[in-house]
Amino acid sequence: MATRTLSTFEEFAKYPDDGQKHELLNGEHIILPPPKRPHTRVQQNLQDTLRPYVREHHIGEVHIEAGFKLSSFNWLQPDVSFVRSEQMQRGDPNEYSEGAPALAIEVASESNSAAQLDLKMELHFAHGSDEVWVVYPKTRHVRVHFPDGHSETLAVDLESALFPGWSAPLPPIFA
Repeated sequence: MATRTLSTFEEFAKYPDDGQKHELLNGEHIILPPPKRPHTRVQQNLQDTLRPYVREHHIGEVHIEAGFKLSSFNWLQPDVSFVRSEQMQRGDPNEYSEGAPALAIEVASESNSAAQLDLKMELHFAHGSDEVWVVYPKTRHVRVHFPDGHSETLAVDLESALFPGWSAPLPPIFA
C-alpha cells in the first residue's frame, strides 16, 4: 500500500533518493515500492520495442521512469515514456521535463489503484500527452487512451499514430 503525505513540488524535490518510486499527485506524496522483476521486464521490453523506431526517425527519446513536472502539485514518473525532440529542447536539460510526455505508459500492478491510474491519465492529458497506455500483464493486453476520452484495447499488435507505419507484436512484451 502506498504512503501519502501532502507536499508541494518544492518540498517533494527535497526528498532523498531512497530507491523507491515517488510521485506527487494533486499534492499527495505517493511512495511506491520498487517494481518486481515481471514489471521491470515489461518496461524494458516496451522500451526495447519502441526505441529503434524512435531513433531511426530522430523523433525523440524513450525513457523508463523519467520524471515529469506537470505543475506545482503534480510530478509523475510513468513506467515508460516517449518524449518528442521539441519537448526535450525546451527547458533546462539538467532538470525534470516540464509538461507531460507525448506518450505515457503505466504498467498495472498491485501498487497502482484504478483511481490512481485514472488520475495519472487525466493529469497526463491535461498537461499535453497525446496517448496514455495502460499495460495489463495479467491479461496480456494494452488499453490505449486518447485525450478525447475514447480508448482501444490491443491484444495482438501494438500500434500508435505517434509512430506512423510502426507496429509490433504484443506477446513478446510479456515474455
